[in-house]
Amino acid sequence: MNPLFKWILITTAVWMGLFSALSGAGETGGSNELRMEIAKSLEHQGLTGAVWATVGPEGIATDAAGLTNARNQKPLTSDSKVQTASIVKTLIATGVLRLVTEGKLTLDTPVASLLPDIIFDNRWQSSHPVLVRHLLDHTSGLDDARLWHIFTVNAKPDAPLHSSIQPEPLQIRSRPGSRISYSNLGYTLVGMVIEQVTGERYEHYLDKHLLHPLGMHMSTFRFVSQQGPHADKALAMGHFEDGVTQPTLPLYLRPAGQFTTTAADMALFAHFLMSNGEIDGKTFISADLLSAMGKPTTTEAALAGLVDAGYGLGLNSRDRHGVIGNCHSGSTAGFKTNFCLFPEEQKAFFVAFNADVETADYKEFDALLIDQLGIQTEPTMPAAPPLENLIDWQGIYVLAPSRIESFAYVDLLLHFATVGWDGQYLHLKPFQSKSRALAPVGGPLFRAEDRTHASHALIVSDDGKRIISDGFRSYEQTSLWRMVPLWGSLVAGVLGLIWLLISGVVCMLRRRLKPSSALYAPFISSVALLLPIPLFFSQSFLQLGDLTPASALLTVVTGMLPLAMMFGLWRSFSRQKIEGKTLCDALAMLGVLQWCLVLAVWGLLPLRLWG
Repeated sequence: MNPLFKWILITTAVWMGLFSALSGAGETGGSNELRMEIAKSLEHQGLTGAVWATVGPEGIATDAAGLTNARNQKPLTSDSKVQTASIVKTLIATGVLRLVTEGKLTLDTPVASLLPDIIFDNRWQSSHPVLVRHLLDHTSGLDDARLWHIFTVNAKPDAPLHSSIQPEPLQIRSRPGSRISYSNLGYTLVGMVIEQVTGERYEHYLDKHLLHPLGMHMSTFRFVSQQGPHADKALAMGHFEDGVTQPTLPLYLRPAGQFTTTAADMALFAHFLMSNGEIDGKTFISADLLSAMGKPTTTEAALAGLVDAGYGLGLNSRDRHGVIGNCHSGSTAGFKTNFCLFPEEQKAFFVAFNADVETADYKEFDALLIDQLGIQTEPTMPAAPPLENLIDWQGIYVLAPSRIESFAYVDLLLHFATVGWDGQYLHLKPFQSKSRALAPVGGPLFRAEDRTHASHALIVSDDGKRIISDGFRSYEQTSLWRMVPLWGSLVAGVLGLIWLLISGVVCMLRRRLKPSSALYAPFISSVALLLPIPLFFSQSFLQLGDLTPASALLTVVTGMLPLAMMFGLWRSFSRQKIEGKTLCDALAMLGVLQWCLVLAVWGLLPLRLWG
């Protein structure tokens, strides 16, 4: 997009949003100052629009700024509907708590007894089966999702939930209840549990038995889009960078991300979650269950004392901007959202952006809303003596488990962290981000500099492994000698490919590359790896998990790569004498071949993206 046109578009969006918000200030009760600040931030971050709600002892206020659709320049209003994405998990969990209150279910019911067709590969089954509680807390040990679950245009809004579950046993990768690993797949199973217990589609049941009693009449779990047979004119259009519009698409894992609502309805929901659980003087959800939301209880980190960072019954416990709240964020094609409760002060906020922009800092808006609510900042935990022998905790740490198992190899190589102790701070340095200095606050607990309470815990697992957890992810100490061969394999494979490409080009320029040469097949196969790239650029990234010409070709060329290397090596070694450049070519083929074997062991070769 032309930079001048982009600037005009964003500026117009902001000023129209300001005009609309100012003219409707009496209706919404919103703050003019907050509206101005959010409008400025929208312009600064290159976002299309935002709707928000604040809840406090004085009541509920809703407001909006920016555009509902960048194409027609229509202003966004506080009544506009939005997609919440993963915030639906909080509502799904609340629906389950309603069933628990009614006695139709318990949090400690084994999932296998409710869903007998779902088979778990759980080596802890005899002592720690997967419970309903574990699904709600993301502590089941399940994988998150497959690529085709998320990036697709082929999902159907009315498909049975079980059609999204792979037929093979679901692998449980950590002892249920012990570690948080965010799982959209787990919440899809929650939707199936609701259907099994109620005998109805989960969307219909929750619309009628959860949203209606709460007065959330502008919300629904059903599929809603901006176009087509499920269109709702009140739904804001989703956007990506540069104002590119994106209508809402159906999801395979619907209970993990499908929910349409308004800021006012989310304010009603927040108000109820901070109440005693009664509606019209009758218990709707047990107050004890509501108060347990956002509080991790069974994890290794929680048992070590890390209670202000974690996930419990559909909400996160978050330490941000000097305050601690129970929150949930969401991200889906064209939308970003956040929802935070501060029960002790009976305050909350919800904010939704109809733009999913990778470079935008959405936390800037959270800070504005927290400041507007006047949430009292928490005192910073003072330093206290740490554990002894922290030298033993130094070393390399890897995610355990990886969030997406199909990319565990990538996590192992690129998402590891190093830990060092300087006598005053524990330094946690993720490979791809800045180092964090963690101050000891007593025993196994440490606090990051931008947090007020403990943010990390040192844990020794049941099998004697050293673990560092931030409440949401767990890193396990590993040996350097485990990592060096994997790094060496990667480097040898990449350098081998580069050598084959350069060597082949040189031979072509000298007219020495012939079909009979040992280099011919490996060079052609290496070049073929580039062929899917333009096809991927010509399709939407939302088709990344679908069977398309690009993904099909990628599978073919990656599958042919090791065969070409073996053929080239056979031709090389069938000669009487190998020396000089021929030897270098053979070594490059060997380097690529060994990497192919490693990738095949990790399930990444041939590379198949679709399901």
